[in-house]
Amino acid sequence: MNPEITAAIKSHMAAAEKIAALAPEIERAASALSSVIASGGKILVCGNGGSAADSQHIAAELVGRFKKERRAIAVVALTTDTSILTCLSNDYGFERVFERQVEALGRRGDALIAISTSGGSANVLKAAKKARELGLFTLGLLGRGGGSIKPVCDLALVIKETDTPRIQEMHLLCAHIICELIEDSVAS
Repeated sequence: MNPEITAAIKSHMAAAEKIAALAPEIERAASALSSVIASGGKILVCGNGGSAADSQHIAAELVGRFKKERRAIAVVALTTDTSILTCLSNDYGFERVFERQVEALGRRGDALIAISTSGGSANVLKAAKKARELGLFTLGLLGRGGGSIKPVCDLALVIKETDTPRIQEMHLLCAHIICELIEDSVAS
């Protein structure tokens, strides 16, 4: 077998083993998001690049279904409306592209999932700060040490890796677990 393939698989497995320690935080995240949904709130999700794709993935799993038939859940990926993204980037700068959407769509009792593999994405940081200011529960899916975003999150799932692909893979694993737990809470 190609040694690069073997190394990638081993690296993935090692990263997955490490996140077992995050199980209590993953459960708290799912519980907090389930409470937001149960009280009629919505979840906003943002990130850049691969994390933007993860934002859309999470929204799709919850608006649609993950594994079970159940009612739709109000989740909005802030990464999808090209007119809004380009308008805000042009008029306010890319650093405010998610912050303005949180300001427009977020209400006390809602939640924001802020995704950043570096933990330092300026636009995700501004969104998290705005969410906290408005009274949203803020969950960080972060990498490395959590960066500047971690302190402004109510709860942060920090993947302590330095390799971006491994961080993204573990973010998706955490997100899938959270989606399943949320779905169980809604379906019961």
